[in-house]
Amino acid sequence: MRELAERFDKEHIAVRLKPSTANEYRRNLRRFILPALGQLTVTGITRADVAKFHHDLRHIPYQANRCLEVISKMFSLAELWGLRPDGTNPRKHIRKYPEEKRERFLSAAELRQIGEVLREMEAEGIELPSAILAARLLILTGCRLNEIMRLQWAHVDLAERVLRLPDSKTGAKLVHLGQPAVELLREARRIDGNPWVITGTLPGKPLSDLQPFWQRARARAGVKDVRIHDLRHTFASTAVAAGQGLPMIGKLLGHTQVQTTARYAHLAADPVRMAADAVAQNLRQSLGQLRTRPTIFD
Repeated sequence: MRELAERFDKEHIAVRLKPSTANEYRRNLRRFILPALGQLTVTGITRADVAKFHHDLRHIPYQANRCLEVISKMFSLAELWGLRPDGTNPRKHIRKYPEEKRERFLSAAELRQIGEVLREMEAEGIELPSAILAARLLILTGCRLNEIMRLQWAHVDLAERVLRLPDSKTGAKLVHLGQPAVELLREARRIDGNPWVITGTLPGKPLSDLQPFWQRARARAGVKDVRIHDLRHTFASTAVAAGQGLPMIGKLLGHTQVQTTARYAHLAADPVRMAADAVAQNLRQSLGQLRTRPTIFD
């Protein structure tokens, strides 16, 4: 299995996958799959072995399912490479665990708290300015984390107010910028010899990891449960509340599938419900107090 993993890395992970996905595959192999299955032979591993591995990770169902996907791809390629007979993938018929979709949106009050903390950090001068810039851009653009962390100045077109991303989760992508995001980028410091917008501490390199900074910022703002990806959800929910339709929100977020944007459909009912309530309240005032309980004469 360890030899198969090495070939899988060289001929598939390193060649076919985006950097972020490749890192996740390697992490799953290193932390979960190889410690449990690495000593087994490619031809000797059975469905029972994979089922037990998956079951042992039931306390982390999301991770268990991702590992199952890696195993499935590895053995599909093992068949292609003639290392196992066709149709013997040991992942077959093993059901994934249910995954609860988690959607967290920041309220206006929580956004104010985040904004205040970022301003305080900026004034203190302890945190990297580029990390603060990254957090603000994530909030104001709705971009994915990797799209901001791998953003280069060559991709930024302030005259047209767009980011021209040559590669993202869904391929090449055009991100339209609101004026606040344009102003942030216009005022951001550019370092000679460093092509990255979100610079790190090493010359010519980007900031490699925003998570430690975000954990400090969210704890200080009193929103410890807010993940970085929740900033993208917040951008979408704010757009819905502002009356933007789902097709427009999908365009803003760069969704290629209608179903991806449809997850926000239930939020569209909130402003409509509020409007209906406001209209009904006004009409009730005009009608006078309505009876809510039947009387003995009804």
